[in-house]
Amino acid sequence: MKLIKSLTVSLTLILAGFVHADEFDKDDLDRWTQQFNDVAAEGRRLWTSPELGSNGVTCAQCHPNSANTHMETYPKFQKQIGRVSMMWEMINWCIRNPLEGMPLDADDPEMIAIHAYLAKERSGVAIAPGKH
Repeated sequence: MKLIKSLTVSLTLILAGFVHADEFDKDDLDRWTQQFNDVAAEGRRLWTSPELGSNGVTCAQCHPNSANTHMETYPKFQKQIGRVSMMWEMINWCIRNPLEGMPLDADDPEMIAIHAYLAKERSGVAIAPGKH
């Protein structure tokens, strides 16, 4: 009986931690929205800047306002890479090839900023992984 009570108390405490994690208020939402917008703005700055490459080319020259990136379709087969790929891999393909730059890690703050920018630009478009 003590074991059952102990397990019940432990489970209750564990579940209480999960419930608490989902609680947030308007101030939280405002703060999170502002952080997203700040990161997306940095992504747009990178998108329009030649600093990702070595030859003066920018992402925006081929994809103004993220045109023809279709972030919502990833993961998908990407011909340039030759397999099903994630969006960050295609971004790196572009950085290495047209921009002649150094690829970014998937979790690099600059890659996250670029993703945030692309997501913001494509906001409202239905997610369609694998679509061409």
